[in-house]
Amino acid sequence: MLEEVSGATTLSAIEIRSGVELPSIREEIELHTSDGLTLVGELALPVGRAPIATILTLHPLPTHGGFMDSHVLRKLANRLPALAGIAVLRFNTRGTSSPRGTSQGEFDGGANERFDVDAALEFLIDRGLPNIWLLGWSFGTELALKYGFDKPVQGAILLSPPLHRTSEQELRNWNGRNKAVVAIVPEFDDYLKPDAAIERFGPLKGAQIVAVEGAKHLWVGESATKTVIDEVVRVIAPQFYPLPTHFEG
Repeated sequence: MLEEVSGATTLSAIEIRSGVELPSIREEIELHTSDGLTLVGELALPVGRAPIATILTLHPLPTHGGFMDSHVLRKLANRLPALAGIAVLRFNTRGTSSPRGTSQGEFDGGANERFDVDAALEFLIDRGLPNIWLLGWSFGTELALKYGFDKPVQGAILLSPPLHRTSEQELRNWNGRNKAVVAIVPEFDDYLKPDAAIERFGPLKGAQIVAVEGAKHLWVGESATKTVIDEVVRVIAPQFYPLPTHFEG
């Protein structure tokens, strides 16, 4: 089938919309924590080439509906292996359920979840996946900030960080670590708007605050979703920024 894309006639061009899943290798995985739990997840890899970087995603608050399939995280896995050669790991933290299954244990408010982060990083390192970035959304940003500063990662990307559970000292822990910290903050966030984020992130020297005009905490709508995914790519693989709106399979 022929479709018109950006003024040129191309073969089988797919418009990248909310539900589109681009080609990738999908692997259901299990993570094993040092305190004896099994967590469930999925790894998405590029087809036919080695990944250039890896994203370890940390989902929003499970007591408020967050899980590995929260829409931005799912769309990262649906798009980035094909469009940017980036591997994406998603998993359910302890006590969290999704169609993939339920991770063992119980929600612990961000405390014992440190073992979940460690297990996911150990998995990626054992697999030899390159250039690992932590990417948290809302509650997941707290886990990234609390437990990522001394880990073998390139840095942390924070979507809608509320800074409810992260102390000033935990922010300072990142100083001098030579790791990038980029907070992508919606203009109309429910918890921490851009101007407040600049002030609150003050103890973390060199933190970048990216304000996204018109967006809200949940990044609802394809325009907001594409904007936030583009900003993630700008940090990790700027040679692919901005991502295309069509995919030619």
